[in-house]
Amino acid sequence: MGQNGKRLFKYAWSYKRPILLALTLLLLAVGVELVGPFLAKRMIDTNIMGIEKNWYEAKQDAKYGVYHDGSWYQREDHFAAGEAKGREVRVLQTGRSYYFVDAADVPNTGKRTFEGNSLSIAMEDGTVWEFPAKKLSAGEVYEFYKPEFRSIIVLAITYIGLLLVGGVLAYWQRLLLQVSANRIIRQMRNDVFRHIQRLPVQYFDNLPAGKVVARVTNDTEAIRELYVSVLANFFSGVIYIVAIIGAVFLLDVNLALIALPFIPILYLWIIVYRKFAGKYNHVIRSRLSDINGMINESIHGMPIIQAFRKEKETMNEFHVMNDEYFKYQNKMLTLNSLTTHNLVNVFRNVLFIAVVWMFAGDWLGTAVTVGVLYAFIDYMSRMMQPIVGIVSQLSNLEVARVSAERVFSLLDEPGIEVSNGRIARYQGNVAFEDVTFGYKPGEDVLKEISFQAKQGQTVALVGHTGSGKSSILNLLFRFYDVERGTISIDGVDVRDMSKQELRQHMGIVLQDPFLFTGTIASNVSLDDPAITREKVEQSLRDVGAYEMFMQLPEGLDEPVIEKGSTLSAGQRQLISFARALAFDPAILILDEATASIDTETEAIIQAALDVLKRGRTTFVIAHRLSTIRAADQILVLDRGRIVERGSHDELMQQGGKYYAMYQLQLGAAEGVA
Repeated sequence: MGQNGKRLFKYAWSYKRPILLALTLLLLAVGVELVGPFLAKRMIDTNIMGIEKNWYEAKQDAKYGVYHDGSWYQREDHFAAGEAKGREVRVLQTGRSYYFVDAADVPNTGKRTFEGNSLSIAMEDGTVWEFPAKKLSAGEVYEFYKPEFRSIIVLAITYIGLLLVGGVLAYWQRLLLQVSANRIIRQMRNDVFRHIQRLPVQYFDNLPAGKVVARVTNDTEAIRELYVSVLANFFSGVIYIVAIIGAVFLLDVNLALIALPFIPILYLWIIVYRKFAGKYNHVIRSRLSDINGMINESIHGMPIIQAFRKEKETMNEFHVMNDEYFKYQNKMLTLNSLTTHNLVNVFRNVLFIAVVWMFAGDWLGTAVTVGVLYAFIDYMSRMMQPIVGIVSQLSNLEVARVSAERVFSLLDEPGIEVSNGRIARYQGNVAFEDVTFGYKPGEDVLKEISFQAKQGQTVALVGHTGSGKSSILNLLFRFYDVERGTISIDGVDVRDMSKQELRQHMGIVLQDPFLFTGTIASNVSLDDPAITREKVEQSLRDVGAYEMFMQLPEGLDEPVIEKGSTLSAGQRQLISFARALAFDPAILILDEATASIDTETEAIIQAALDVLKRGRTTFVIAHRLSTIRAADQILVLDRGRIVERGSHDELMQQGGKYYAMYQLQLGAAEGVA
């Protein structure tokens, strides 16, 4: 995954100890599991099929001896080195019956036929061998198997023990890996959310909130699957495949050469899959992000949608996005269905048929016994599981790759370091000197703005929509930085202060106040420990809202849900106003703060302002000119320029734009009255 892969590895490396321990346990689990087929091979070839090995007369009561027809016999592999052997005999199986052959040099290959007391063995070259033989009863066969029971029980117990050990190792490996993955994603989500706080406001102008939410939640969850499922399956799959190929080489070189082509086939498989899956997943993640964005927008705009009867159009727009998402999800399902279990099963079955056919035709040589064949088939079945695991995780790998690209692109957005430093409360003397600014290059919304606001003064900004009023305050708050000219507070350029230090002594009240989920009190204090309960209550008293909220069932602890939708517009505005005052700002900004408030509430705020504006520099944006008559300085803006300035009386005497606007509003008010 290139650079993104390195960054994902860096996140994982922060938790290297549990991850390395998990991978070590995985290696041990793989090793323990792969011992099983060797035990099964020994059980089949030595303990079960070993009955057909050469038997010799042995001394009486030999450890692995079998008493039959007046003599003691012991299998060749149970004789000690140099121990004397008697005459050779054989126990051979034909069909479901076993026969005692009292002869030496009996061939191990050929077609066996028993007639009367004779065993015939027909060789491929047409030669027929005949040997004296006697059919054994079930009890006699049991006696020949009896010496192997102890070994079979030991091997069976060992096999079960290995399964249990492997299960315990696999459990701890998966637990450690999942816990580590959760910790990694917790760290990543913290980093993403922390970075969101550092991003400039203009970043969110171009990216819907739903898309940002998708990156913090859906995309990081997809990356979690990378560490939990993809990493485990790929690592264990590679270890399994390498270990199994090695084990098959130990079993039989010819069988190993048959299995080797699976490795390049798997590699080509991954290349082809990623080519298509990468394209599909880009569209899927993008559409999912669009759907989240639209759902978020629709929920917030539901009153408008329903009021203007746009439910059908909104639903149609959603259908288009959802149908495209559905289409590409189906393409991914088709790709996964074609390239996972089905294809693996085809390869596996073709391989098994070929090997069994070669074994039956004796093309693999006499070294390939039934036990070896069983172990090979067992190993190949086990090798198919990690291959399926790897291929089935390719989809998650591609999703994680695309998600990582989206998350890291967000983290790569230039942000501003959050400063924890604190500065002394400044006086609040604000000066704009020849400030020119545009949101887009070549499109200036402010042109050569110059004015001064002294400590304790109230400066009102008026003008038609789009004249640049809010842009002046955006620059003062440093939501955007000035391109030409300077903005200073107490003679210090605002760009020489960190944004957090600058805003530390500023307060703002917006036309549409934003309330957080919590209580009325927590929305005033924003859970700042410096804002005591007494200060919250005093702020609400100052804006004349304390008695109003104390009448609620839980008083100031009344729950506030998202955006304060259960409160009236006036109540929300009063909370926002109290919030600004609680932080005791040196500079207070009222952005259309009284626009949504009724006349009675506005009168309460105006009365409070007369007291609260003392010692503070206050900027007011207002369409209702009657609310700013007492302002020390009124700036009239038109198309980004200050065209008039002065007090209310001075501007009225000039008879210019302000006069015309005031007369227009006054006439409208009288007409309504």
